[in-house]
Amino acid sequence: MIDLGPATLGVTRLLDAVGDDRLDGPTPCPDYTVRDILAHLEGLAVAFRDAAGKDLGPTTDTDPGTGRPPLTEDWRTALPRRLDELAAAWRAPEAWEGTTRAGGVTLPGEVAGLVALNEVLIHGWDLARATGQGYAPDEASLEVSYAFLAPGADDPAERGPFGPPVPVAAGAPLLDRVIGLSGRRPDWRPGVAA
Repeated sequence: MIDLGPATLGVTRLLDAVGDDRLDGPTPCPDYTVRDILAHLEGLAVAFRDAAGKDLGPTTDTDPGTGRPPLTEDWRTALPRRLDELAAAWRAPEAWEGTTRAGGVTLPGEVAGLVALNEVLIHGWDLARATGQGYAPDEASLEVSYAFLAPGADDPAERGPFGPPVPVAAGAPLLDRVIGLSGRRPDWRPGVAA
């Protein structure tokens, strides 16, 4: 089992510095604003919390590609709570067993847990970069995310929702290598041309 708590806490720590004036700003995901990333984090926290508890239904059946949910008005209090609930749900050994569903896809519990960790970690980086904040995920989460993403680097069928990997030097920090595997440029900054 992997503890999602350090990754969810890392995202929660970013939220206080996200002013309302930044919500419409760009992110490393070209089609997403900061508002969209926050709404996506809210939605995935609920979906993967429910996936961990095998509480299958609308939250686990909705394909995230079908549209962007609106950011809730109470996101500043709701998102930290939902991230805490997500981490707590994946601390149960049975969450990692059997099959579950997330994003309308049926998958083994252990894979769903890895997807949840990876989503939180990568979108946490998106949020940090978009809002000019530092981001230092724990080494264990980074190692798990790297091992999860690396096999899909050369096989689009295994890549999941991310774009083609961005080449990153082998000696680069592990966070940069993970971000590159997710199809993002580790040097991305708002307002800097590619």
